[in-house]
Amino acid sequence: MKVVTHEDFKQVYTHEPAAAPGRIEAILGAIRDEAVFEDAYPAGAEDIAAIHSKSHIQSVTHQGLYNIACLAAGGAIQTALTGLKEPCFGLIRPPGHHASADSYWGFCYFNNMAVALDHLKRNGHIKTAYVLDFDMHYGDGTVNILKPKGYVAIHNPESHDRKEYLSDVSRHLESAAADIIAVSAGFDNHVQDWGGVLLTEDYQAMGRMVHDTAKRLQVGCFGLLEGGYNHQVLGENVRAFLRGLSGS
Repeated sequence: MKVVTHEDFKQVYTHEPAAAPGRIEAILGAIRDEAVFEDAYPAGAEDIAAIHSKSHIQSVTHQGLYNIACLAAGGAIQTALTGLKEPCFGLIRPPGHHASADSYWGFCYFNNMAVALDHLKRNGHIKTAYVLDFDMHYGDGTVNILKPKGYVAIHNPESHDRKEYLSDVSRHLESAAADIIAVSAGFDNHVQDWGGVLLTEDYQAMGRMVHDTAKRLQVGCFGLLEGGYNHQVLGENVRAFLRGLSGS
């Protein structure tokens, strides 16, 4: 599977869990033999401005985070464009699903998913999209930005029972109808991470559900990295998801 990433994502750009040293390396080590890597390039200023306010962009810039956040957003666009033709994963950071049009929190600065889907929509690649956000935290920024636009269905599953969680994901995907299936892939709900709910095999199962849904609809699919903070299990969780997303 193609994986969009960049050496700069290894940078420790802030003192927060999403930017912790070794996090990207833990994933690279687990998927190196199963991925075809493609270098990310920064999003264009017009792509960021289409989603975020001028004051928001200035705030990110003043913190010295514009370049890395813009690179993540650009990687998300690349991932989405590749996802139109084949499953693809964006191994990017900072994450994005807590960034709204004019505010941000939760280690997020630009909303990578919103930037990517908006790029596809504005350039005529899609009319509708479906987002599965299985990060343990509700993707409020993605909902705030995309839900009012009316062309994106968004599902944030919530359950403390893994079987109910997977059943909920399956049920919603069975009723999905869109031109692309996108995943905000946070791995912090793993039993050995903050959430303590899901097993490694569950990420493969959800990846396969997404793959099967895309196949049923004859559309593309892709995923973007969000959370996941236990480096001891993060790599194998991402690998499991990629295997499922590719149809394994």
